[in-house]
Amino acid sequence: MNFSYSSCEASCLLQSELVNYERVKEYCLKVLGHQQDHFKAMYRAGIAFYHLGDYECALRYLRDAKSREPTACLLQSELVNYERVKEYCLKVLGHQQDHFKAMYRAGIAFYHLGDYECALRYLRDAKSREPTDTNVLRYIQLTEMKMSKSGQQVRESGKEALG
Repeated sequence: MNFSYSSCEASCLLQSELVNYERVKEYCLKVLGHQQDHFKAMYRAGIAFYHLGDYECALRYLRDAKSREPTACLLQSELVNYERVKEYCLKVLGHQQDHFKAMYRAGIAFYHLGDYECALRYLRDAKSREPTDTNVLRYIQLTEMKMSKSGQQVRESGKEALG
């Protein structure tokens, strides 16, 4: 049997207004039956177990997910501490300069912290390693838009001061 995880399906199940956590849990467990180390299925199963009140299972799945992808867990949480994500990614990059995920996630962190120049630098580095990654390309585009918008606001405020 050939089975593939649909990130979109699980994500849509979690993001719908009336989440059926039982369905999310069943789907993720099915995925994990085929791909035992699938981070997103692990993480989403943990979230589902949490909302279903099975905190012991939730904790187990979330810890397993965190042990495989610590920075991704920080980014997936509802209240993201981008300062913490940035620090962790910079620490990873201090040891492995060409770590794609750390570059990408550092770029996201800098973006959300409002440091668009640093965000763009890390995102462009990530793009040089994965030129077709749509998430990287999307964040580069968002960052460039923010930079042009803030540049335009600076120019407009300068005109107001002059005239």
